[in-house]
Amino acid sequence: MSAGLLFSFVIAYFILLLLVAWYTSKGSNNDSFFIGNKKSNWMLVAFGMIGTSLSGVTFVSVPGGVGSANFYYFQIVLGYLLGYLVIAFVLLPLYYRMNLTSIYTYLEKRFGVNAHKAGASFFILSRAVGATARLYLVINILQIFILNKLGIPFIATTFVILLMILLYTFEGGVRTIIYTDTLQTTGMLLGLIVCIVFIIKALGTDFSGALTLLSDKGYTQIFNTDVKASSFFLKHIIGGMFIAIAMTGLDQEMMQKNISVKNLKDSQKNMMSFTAVLMIVNFLFLFLGGILYLYADSKGIKAPPDDLFPTIALSPAFSGTIGVLFIIALISALFPSVDGAITSLTSCFCIDILGLNKMEASEQQKKNTRLKVHFGFAILFFMLVLIFKAVNDKLIIDFILKFAGITYGPLLGLFAFGILTKRSLNDRLVWLVCIVAPLLALGVDVISSPEWYEKKLHISLGLTSFSENIFAGYKIGNELILINGIFTFVGLLIISKKSNNTKV
Repeated sequence: MSAGLLFSFVIAYFILLLLVAWYTSKGSNNDSFFIGNKKSNWMLVAFGMIGTSLSGVTFVSVPGGVGSANFYYFQIVLGYLLGYLVIAFVLLPLYYRMNLTSIYTYLEKRFGVNAHKAGASFFILSRAVGATARLYLVINILQIFILNKLGIPFIATTFVILLMILLYTFEGGVRTIIYTDTLQTTGMLLGLIVCIVFIIKALGTDFSGALTLLSDKGYTQIFNTDVKASSFFLKHIIGGMFIAIAMTGLDQEMMQKNISVKNLKDSQKNMMSFTAVLMIVNFLFLFLGGILYLYADSKGIKAPPDDLFPTIALSPAFSGTIGVLFIIALISALFPSVDGAITSLTSCFCIDILGLNKMEASEQQKKNTRLKVHFGFAILFFMLVLIFKAVNDKLIIDFILKFAGITYGPLLGLFAFGILTKRSLNDRLVWLVCIVAPLLALGVDVISSPEWYEKKLHISLGLTSFSENIFAGYKIGNELILINGIFTFVGLLIISKKSNNTKV
């Protein structure tokens, strides 16, 4: 199928999103932008959150990672299950009881202004970088397989995609993206299932036969029992649990949708149904990765992990149908993670940093401020995508999980300290703790990886033995976020004092 025809489907998809946005943004205001007037349907929120959680990274990096890591990623997914239980029955009741618009308002009521600003700032940093990493990955695939052939430069592609996202989010906010995410999740899951069917057929087998072939190759191994490996099952499960708590339960983007549901009971139903479907979908992505590698081996196809899926889906061996579905599914996976990110970052900056909800200003003045912030984040996204284009050299999913481990650790520590203790903090020292703790965690991660010295410093001085002497060969994996959270918690404990009256 020609690049021009594939591009026309992308444009048609954009137009459909704009029509949905136009319809759902009628009569919108700041309240509908931030929390959807607390009238969101829990089933729509649950379904749409699947697309937000998976993103374009899951669509290409999870299947691509099967070749080197088998089904080990599913260990993280099992950890997610535990984390989502904590969110549903610990965090959501807290958010609803306090009637929050921004979840970081809790930190101000519990500790003070600096804790509030620190929590919001770390969310802004993490979400901005993580969302643009996901955006870069999908734009790069569209660029390589479609837009380069049309002579459209990468910078123009990035600009137009961000402009389109702005057009359908700047007015309706959460109320709009609840519906656009539902549409996009449908497109992504449809593309996933159809691609699996096509590739199984191309292998000349059925689902059970494909599972047997994958098992023979060792791809279906889920649990890694090597204690020293970074993918050891307990590390992945524990890491996945705290990644879910931090990146969903302490994340304004994800919780903004949950607290837009009218009551706690419906929000909990949303979270648990979302969890069940998400586990099935993640398994299907791993299964897809396995059969992609089987097909690539049978045809002698060589491609980098992140490019394997598009290379096969858009190859002449398949009909135009699978190519179109791949592109629609890919952009369907992209937009929920980017539109929600811009909306939540706007909400967080307006409420937590600017204090928009406390301003003595008219509704129109507040709306003007919100729109300026919204456009500002779009510009920031544009600049960060160009930076990723210049420096990226690794699997995006590895980078996102590592960066999340560093930036969400302070949030994990702050909320855990607030919920688990009754102590008050020296609010002036909160920033110091929240900066030092991630640096300590990063330092521990670096010295536990002797390969870092060889790659970055170009020296080899028996540092493998150095690592083994200190950590007994232990390599830090996704539990980095827990280590970071513990450092933050201990730091907060040091600057705390007993208090008989907590603020919440």
